[in-house]
Amino acid sequence: MNLKGKSFLTLLDYSKEEIEYLLNLSSRLKTMKRQGKPHRYLEGKNVVLLFQKDSTRTRCAFESGANDLGMGVTYLGPSGSQMGKKESVKDTARVLGRMYEGIQFRGYKHSDVEALAEHSGVPVWNGLTDLYHPTQVLADFLTVQEELGKLQGVKFAYVGDARNNMGNSLMVGSAKLGLHFTAVAPKDVWPDEALVEKCMKLAEASGGSITLTEDKWGGTREADVVYTDVWVSMGEPEDVWRSRIAALNDYQVDEALMKNAGDQAIFMHCLPAFHGIDTEIGAQIAETFKNEYPRVQNGEMEVTDAVIESPQSKVFEEAENRMHTIKAVMLATMSDDYEIQ
Repeated sequence: MNLKGKSFLTLLDYSKEEIEYLLNLSSRLKTMKRQGKPHRYLEGKNVVLLFQKDSTRTRCAFESGANDLGMGVTYLGPSGSQMGKKESVKDTARVLGRMYEGIQFRGYKHSDVEALAEHSGVPVWNGLTDLYHPTQVLADFLTVQEELGKLQGVKFAYVGDARNNMGNSLMVGSAKLGLHFTAVAPKDVWPDEALVEKCMKLAEASGGSITLTEDKWGGTREADVVYTDVWVSMGEPEDVWRSRIAALNDYQVDEALMKNAGDQAIFMHCLPAFHGIDTEIGAQIAETFKNEYPRVQNGEMEVTDAVIESPQSKVFEEAENRMHTIKAVMLATMSDDYEIQ
């Protein structure tokens, strides 16, 4: 499998075999990391991380992964680049492509990461845009594979805002790899119809399926995986909290919903998660809406603290796997000259 020079913008661009290759490579690199075996396959190369949106897991995964592979790393945060302000995305791409062997972008418009890939001449990796979050999905699927022993045929229930980048990306990944994906959400936050239609065709070929439902009990019954995400994404205005809580309050993942799925089900979340009042925003939301929406009075929004702290929760295994899967993406797209021991 030769992926050298290929950007990683959305799983729509990758075949089932290529995704499976990246997952296998991730697993092998994870074993090497755990065994303390050096794997500096990209010694002497350099990458730049462009962040319009701050992140804990994405930044740390790229930096630690690049360091393990022997690379130098430059981080440019929200105020560290003139891209889109004084310099066009196209010009930025042509400058950075001459200084670095790889570019990570985490930001808003998906068209920006596409422009970077088109004009830089080096692999570009999507660390999150408004439409897709493919590096997260690789980590999610590696976690599912480790916990359940398979991906093909897994019943995957995504609960909440299904039209966001995580809903889109998990649906695409499931369609590619033969999972049975169910979006459990109010109809006005279902994924884009054109993307759903495309995924249904992909799922037909892979042996998977795509289902959209407003029925949270039917949609999660006997699910192997129950997945949710924050109700208000980074970069959205604070004034949308009221409308999102009103729309999604009944779709909170609590102990009753996990019991409906069954004892075999695992819980997943890409993090950060609102499951208490030990964050500034969590405490603020709880205070503002505690009388109107009792479910959120303890800062518990998309998931309860009992669920995220339960044995069924695999969110921190999932977070660790960001590093291993991102490392695999960088290695596979930057080199065709490596042999994993």
